[in-house]
Amino acid sequence: MKKALVIGIDYYERVGRLHGCVNDAYAVKNVLERHGDGSPNFGVNAIVASDAASKIERRQFKDMIIELFKDDADIALFYFSGHGYIESTGGYLITSECTDGDDGFSMDELLTIANSSQAKNKVVILDCCHSGMAGSPANTQDKAFLSEGVTILTASARDQYSLESGGSGVFTTLFVDALNGSAANLVGDITPGSVYAHIDQSLGPWEQRPIFKTNVKRFISLREVQPPIALEELRQIDKLFPDPTYNFPLDPSFEPTADVPNEQNTETFSLLQKYNRINLVKPIDEEHMYYAAMNSTGCKLTVLGAHY
Repeated sequence: MKKALVIGIDYYERVGRLHGCVNDAYAVKNVLERHGDGSPNFGVNAIVASDAASKIERRQFKDMIIELFKDDADIALFYFSGHGYIESTGGYLITSECTDGDDGFSMDELLTIANSSQAKNKVVILDCCHSGMAGSPANTQDKAFLSEGVTILTASARDQYSLESGGSGVFTTLFVDALNGSAANLVGDITPGSVYAHIDQSLGPWEQRPIFKTNVKRFISLREVQPPIALEELRQIDKLFPDPTYNFPLDPSFEPTADVPNEQNTETFSLLQKYNRINLVKPIDEEHMYYAAMNSTGCKLTVLGAHY
């Protein structure tokens, strides 16, 4: 069982209202609910505050988090988009009725609930200012205290703001893009680690930096998509490279545009070129696979290729 609580708060009674958090919550809900092939993924409870009638107050907020983490789900995922606040007593997630910031829901309390959960994997994703404070209780000298199975991914460091662009959070836009396939590995799995790597690499010149904290023995898959290469083709790598150090010999008969192409060789070369495009294989002493064939140098496995 995989369950997710997704909360987006635009409406605030006493602090500045936001405009992209509800949109972000719905975008995350939509991508989490199903895998790339349309099969069910997470059971998602999406709660948003867009006006006074739908406001989310601290007591309701806490109750929903307790409900999410109370059982032994395979994955319990919490996503929040809204205002964040930090002071000497710690970090806070701001709910609709808050006035001062520290009357919001404590990030330390969120950590306590997640740490004590019986769920096999607990994932906390925060798109708010100062969210990097999550997982590191106040007065602990920036050390994280995560029980086994807890992963935290935040939009920014503890002293940074979370930026918006085009009516959505910059972080959440990249998070959804990652789940849509940009962070998939070669078998189509998308893990928290690959999501973080995609966001970190994509932010470029943005001042905010995502923060990733985890205490897991192995990464779980948050979503599955169509892999960049068919699994049947990926499995053939063992036949073409009998050991990780093997150099596969090439010659002009592998290149379809050569004077004397060999049909079987050109089919093999087409597969090798696919491997090359996804960084499993690289040409030997040449920049391109074409020249490796025409100059009879060959190709070899990359570190990633040797892994597979």
